[in-house]
Amino acid sequence: MNPLKIGNLKVNLPIIQGGMGVAISLSGLASAVANAGGIGVISAVAIGMTEPDYMKNYREANKRALRKEIRKARSLTDGVLGVNLMVAVTDYEELLTVALEEKIDVIILGAGLPLKMPQYVTEKGFENIHTKFIPKVSSAKAARVIFSYWAKNFNYIPDAVVVEGPLAGGHLGFKKEDLTGEVVPLADLIEETVLEVSQFEKDFGKEVPVIAGGGIYSGKDMYEIMQKGAKGVKMGTRFVPTHECDASIKFKETYINSTKDDITIIDSPVGLPGRAIRTKFVDQINAGNAKPFKCPWKCLKSCDFRKVPYCIAQALFNAARGNMDEGFAFAGSKAYLSTKIQSVSQVVLELKVEYYKMKYLEYLKNFVGQRFIPERINLPNVIPNIGLKLA
Repeated sequence: MNPLKIGNLKVNLPIIQGGMGVAISLSGLASAVANAGGIGVISAVAIGMTEPDYMKNYREANKRALRKEIRKARSLTDGVLGVNLMVAVTDYEELLTVALEEKIDVIILGAGLPLKMPQYVTEKGFENIHTKFIPKVSSAKAARVIFSYWAKNFNYIPDAVVVEGPLAGGHLGFKKEDLTGEVVPLADLIEETVLEVSQFEKDFGKEVPVIAGGGIYSGKDMYEIMQKGAKGVKMGTRFVPTHECDASIKFKETYINSTKDDITIIDSPVGLPGRAIRTKFVDQINAGNAKPFKCPWKCLKSCDFRKVPYCIAQALFNAARGNMDEGFAFAGSKAYLSTKIQSVSQVVLELKVEYYKMKYLEYLKNFVGQRFIPERINLPNVIPNIGLKLA
C-alpha cells in the first residue's frame, strides 16, 4: 500500500475520509482518521447549525463553527486534515477563505464546478498557499472542464482530483435513471480520468493523483480500484459507525440496522438525486408529504425554499442529533454491511488486512498461474495475524 502523494504532502495511509454533513464528520472523526495516517475531513456544509445563534447570524455562525472545528481538530492531531466544501452553498467563497486562512492541508470542492476563486486566492496565488486543492467530479469530462479553466485562467491546475462514482452516498452527480440497475463502473471512470489528466500533468510538469470514491467499503475494494490507476480512495460510509464519528448513536444505529433493500435513492430539494437509508421520514417525503419550515436564509444557491417540500439542511442536522423521526441519513450503497460500532483504528486495521489479503492472493495467482484456486488457500496459515480479533 503506497503512500498518497499530493504535491509535497505525503499521506501514509492512502485514504481520504469522506466529508459528511450536516455535522457527521467534524473534528472528532477527522482527527481520528488523521491520527490513523489518512486524511481526516471536516464537512463545512451548514456547520454553523452547531452554533446557538445560527438562525440569526447564519453566515458568521458558519465561519465561526468551521474555524472552531479546524482548530479543535488541530489540537487533537498532527496528521493531515481537510475540509469538504460544496460549491453550491451560498457562502462558498467565505468558507473557503476561512479554511485557507486556517492553513487546512487539503480542500475538497464538490457539488458544482469550482471555477470561481475568492479574493484570498487571486491575490496570494495558488503557489503561495499552503492548502492543496482537490475538486470532486463524477466524470472525466467534468475534470477536463475544471482543469482547462484553471490552466487558462490561473495558470495552475488542481493538486489532485476525486472521482466519485454512482454508488456513493449523499448528493450525486448523476441522473436518477443512471443510479439503478447496471451503473457505470467506477473503474471505467477512474481510467478515463487518469487519461484525461495525464496531458495536464505533462503540460504543467506536475503529478496529479486521481482518487476513487463511491462504493469503496473494504480493503478488497481499495486494492481492486487502485489497480485501475487510483492513487488513493475516499471513504465515508465505513467511518460512520465508529466511536469517533461526530453523529449521534441513533444515527450510527441506522447504518447498523439497515438492510440492502433499505438503501434507496431520494429526490433532494436542491434538484439532485441522493442516496440515503430508508426511514419513516424518507417514506413520507417520497410519498409527497411536505414538511413545513421557515428558511432563515438561502443556504444553497439552487434551492427555492418557497417550493421545496422540506429543508434538507434541517433534516440532516436533525438526524445527526439523533432525531430520526424528523430527518434521515445519507449513506453509500454498502452501508448495510455495517454490523457494529468500533474505533477508527480498528476500521483501519481491518482495511489493511483486507487490502494485503488481496495483494497476497494476486501475488500467488501470478506465481502459480492457472493452477491457482484461491478457495484452497488457508490464509491464516500464510498471512501472519490474518485471524486477529478486530472487534
